[in-house]
Amino acid sequence: MCDYSLEAYRSVRAAEGEKYTLSRFASGSMGFATGPACDTAACVPEGAKLRLEGIAETVQRACGVGPIEEVTMIRLDSASYKDAVRFANGTELLLQRLNPGVTAMLVAARRDLADLLDLPAAPVRELEPA
Repeated sequence: MCDYSLEAYRSVRAAEGEKYTLSRFASGSMGFATGPACDTAACVPEGAKLRLEGIAETVQRACGVGPIEEVTMIRLDSASYKDAVRFANGTELLLQRLNPGVTAMLVAARRDLADLLDLPAAPVRELEPA
């Protein structure tokens, strides 16, 4: 998902393991960009997990977070911008309020070990009375 304000730019869907940089586009809007030219927006789907690095101290203090955090991409119903992140402590913040230069990497959602190993789920056995 990319904010409406970034629709004028070429965009790509964010991919797991790729690194993106939060940048201010020529329109003035903040968004995740690919490469140093800041001309391609990386659209991150709602619900995606991101690892943010380089969170500014002012943002850390205001949100009660550290310089590196795992967040969930969300959409807020604000007047102008909608793309936001939710920190593990529940704090929600518009991308527009994060500092430029924050890097983000899309991380895999945690899955059951059986899913990772492609194993069938173990059957549930009931205990027999003694």
